[in-house]
Amino acid sequence: MRTHVFQHVSFEGLGHIEPWLLRSGFPVSFTRFFESPALPDPDTVDFLVILGGPMGVHDETAFPWLAEEKPFIRRFLATGKPALGICLGAQLIANALGARVRRNPEKEIGWFPVEGLPPRDPAAFRFPPSAHVFHWHGDTFDLPPGAVQLARSQACETQAFQIGSAIGLQFHLETTPESARALIDHARAELLPGPYVQSEAELTAVAPDRYLALHRILNDLLAHLFPAARARPR
Repeated sequence: MRTHVFQHVSFEGLGHIEPWLLRSGFPVSFTRFFESPALPDPDTVDFLVILGGPMGVHDETAFPWLAEEKPFIRRFLATGKPALGICLGAQLIANALGARVRRNPEKEIGWFPVEGLPPRDPAAFRFPPSAHVFHWHGDTFDLPPGAVQLARSQACETQAFQIGSAIGLQFHLETTPESARALIDHARAELLPGPYVQSEAELTAVAPDRYLALHRILNDLLAHLFPAARARPR
């Protein structure tokens, strides 16, 4: 299972996804748009991971590679091969499939609960009824046509969806203490007072069990994606 990663900024990486891929023996390649916008041949990719970033899906003037990334995502999803979009990555999947991406009424930055919704499709991933997860976003998106909503939160109605073998997450299950620190260090200016914006101290004063709970959900989600692709991670 050849994995390709779309990485938009240096400080938002794979986090806990990386050890999962390594344990599974999946070779991993990257398009690091902040270095080079070169895209792979989609036939050489079995699993696409689309990471986050501070830019928006409509910022093509400042980030012209977005104009090529979105059609690539659309073509890849049409193959039915698995994909995982995180934060900006989920917004790009939604936008590539024709859904509207817009400002959320509130910024959501910090550890806040999401509510898992029983999917109407029994083949879709099922989140726990409630989970505290790590958020860092100001945008939101409508559900793409045909998608199944998987989660919501008090601050943001659409938190996760699945369409075919693609899952989009507005929040960050991949977060580790190191990746949380990198986000804070590079985006501290966004920590302005708000009903769903925590302070730097609140973001970092988190027990290790909180990260372990995140990663258990992520492990389950990845395991859910790969039987559909006939993969058997070791």
